[in-house]
Amino acid sequence: MTHSLVCPETVSRVSSVLNRNTRQFGKKHLFDQDEETCWNSDQGPSQWVTLEFPQCICVSQLQIQFQGGFSSRQGRLEGSLGSEALSKIVDFYPEDNNSLQISCFSCWKSVSLDCSAYTFPVPPAEVDRLKVTFEDTTDFFGRVVIYHLRVLGKKKV
Repeated sequence: MTHSLVCPETVSRVSSVLNRNTRQFGKKHLFDQDEETCWNSDQGPSQWVTLEFPQCICVSQLQIQFQGGFSSRQGRLEGSLGSEALSKIVDFYPEDNNSLQISCFSCWKSVSLDCSAYTFPVPPAEVDRLKVTFEDTTDFFGRVVIYHLRVLGKKKV
C-alpha cells in the first residue's frame, strides 16, 4: 500500500521564497494539506524543491497542484541513493492549471487511468533524495506557486 513519504524527519529545501516571506509562502506549505496556503517562489530562470528522506524509499507517485498562471511547462525529477550524485528519473510536462497533477507507475506501464486529474508517467525509483526542478515557468518573472506536493510510495525496510 502506498502512502505519503514526507514525514517530520524529511528535510526539504526550496530554490527561493517570494520576498523571503517564509511565514506566508514558505516550503512548509507544500506539505500542510491546507487549501489556503502555498509555496510561492521568488523570480528566477528555474525553481526547485529537494527532499532528503530519513531512509530509502520507493517512489510510485508524485502529486503536484500549481496555481494556474504560475506553473511550469517542463519539470525534471531526479533522485539519488546515499552519496551518489543526482540522476534523472524523468522529464515531465505539467499543465498550466489549478488541477491536481499526478504521476504514476501505471501511466509508465501504459495502463489507462480513469481519473479527472492530469496524469504523467514516472517510473518507480528507489532513492533517499529527490529533486523536482521546474523550468520554463508560465509566469513572466519565473515564479512558481504550488499548493500541494506529495510523494507517495513505500518505505524500504
